[in-house]
Amino acid sequence: MNSKIKPEKSLTYSFPYRAGRDAYGRVSIRHRGGRHKRLYRLIDFARSKHDVPARIASVQYDPYRGAAIALLFYRDGAKRYILAPVGLQVGDHVSAGEHAPLKVGNALPLRNMPVGTFIHNIELNPGSGGKIVRGAGNVATVLAKENGLVRVKLPSNEVRVVDERCYATVGQLSNIDRKHRVLGKAGRSRWLGIRPTVRGVAQDPRSHPHGGGEGRSGIGMPSPKSPWGKRTRGVRTRRSKASDKFIVERRK
Repeated sequence: MNSKIKPEKSLTYSFPYRAGRDAYGRVSIRHRGGRHKRLYRLIDFARSKHDVPARIASVQYDPYRGAAIALLFYRDGAKRYILAPVGLQVGDHVSAGEHAPLKVGNALPLRNMPVGTFIHNIELNPGSGGKIVRGAGNVATVLAKENGLVRVKLPSNEVRVVDERCYATVGQLSNIDRKHRVLGKAGRSRWLGIRPTVRGVAQDPRSHPHGGGEGRSGIGMPSPKSPWGKRTRGVRTRRSKASDKFIVERRK
């Protein structure tokens, strides 16, 4: 249950909302528009305060992410926000570091986690801070360890190897039911900054490859295309990346 309190002022940041416009003022991301004002909460993805116990002061809503966030009060007086896993409650104590116990909310290196541990907020390079498995309800599983590498199964069912020195947090992220939410009305989309999406076949041929024709018409071409003429729907778009060598098994 989220605490109904204001965010910690020292950990919030306000920056202008650009509504999908780039530095020239041109639309670079379509279907973005006015929305409710937000404050960005600075999240400690790195969990860099090692071996310092912290108390969960509150569990709060974050407008910039699906999962809830937890405000930590460290014993040395510092304050930090972290992603809140399922089961973390106000008053609990968490810690990070090489010798942290294996319990929900604690962050420790992958080499210290037994096979079968549920984890989230996983680093891809040691010390870089958590980069993957950060969305609401997401969880990864430690599958195996060998030669300084840990095999991890991601929420997409992709299996990837990660350096054993990389940190991850124990547990499954909160707000599991977020994927089942129904916005209910168009206005709620507008509060979130989402503008209406117009079908390609309803546009003119200059605006979209599917456009034009008399009355109601199909797309009139063998394969569907994006507004920029690229093939879409069912076509793989991932290019070869340097990180491909770390992927053991691709997602289905």
